[in-house]
Amino acid sequence: MQLLIGITPNMKDDQYNVAQIHSDIMEDLDAIPFILPYVEKEKTIDSVVTKLDGLYVTGGDDIDPTFFNEEPIEGLRYIIRKRDMFEQKLIQKMLQQNKPIFAICRGVQILNIATGGDMYQHIYGQIKKQLLQHEQCANRNHQSHFITIKEGTILYEMMQKKRMKVNSFHHQANRKVKQPMIVSATASDGIIEAIESTAHNFVVGVQWHPEFLYETDIGTRTLYKTFIKKCEERKRSSENRRHTL
Repeated sequence: MQLLIGITPNMKDDQYNVAQIHSDIMEDLDAIPFILPYVEKEKTIDSVVTKLDGLYVTGGDDIDPTFFNEEPIEGLRYIIRKRDMFEQKLIQKMLQQNKPIFAICRGVQILNIATGGDMYQHIYGQIKKQLLQHEQCANRNHQSHFITIKEGTILYEMMQKKRMKVNSFHHQANRKVKQPMIVSATASDGIIEAIESTAHNFVVGVQWHPEFLYETDIGTRTLYKTFIKKCEERKRSSENRRHTL
């Protein structure tokens, strides 16, 4: 059973761009990676969701704060409103179909906005206490700071540990999370590092960049493999229902 996994790209100067590593990982897991353009029509997005077995929301630029009822503040960087609109609609429709979602870095933020949460536009300007360096100055596969994972969460079940090190490349972060999403991991300074849904098959978002740890970290490989496994289970269940009708 080969799965079709939708991958959301970033955009610069009207040109889509997405790191090759995302497609490589999906292919390594015997899934078909499919890069998704930013479409607007409701029926087009509905058709996309119907065809996808899972959604992989990648990192990228900042998110337009008007989507969570704020105006831009100093420290906000480049935004792509068209991407924000598309991904929110796509995520919401995937949730309605209970299809698996795995979101990373910027992806975990737009996942939270799509489910009613909000975020910091610039953590170093909005949080007064001393923070960790979340925009690390090191190789992309360097695990720069620790996170604490909450027991009983999907993330904990996959990682099988309460504390782990992650790489870190962000200046925005989630602030408030709305049910059915919950916080499943935090950094020592309180920054939210992972969220997940308590009402869906598999909806997990992480603030770090696991794609750069895939080759070296066993827990990261388990995270990706579990995502694909949940996509397989969802597809098989859907096919079985059709056969019984």
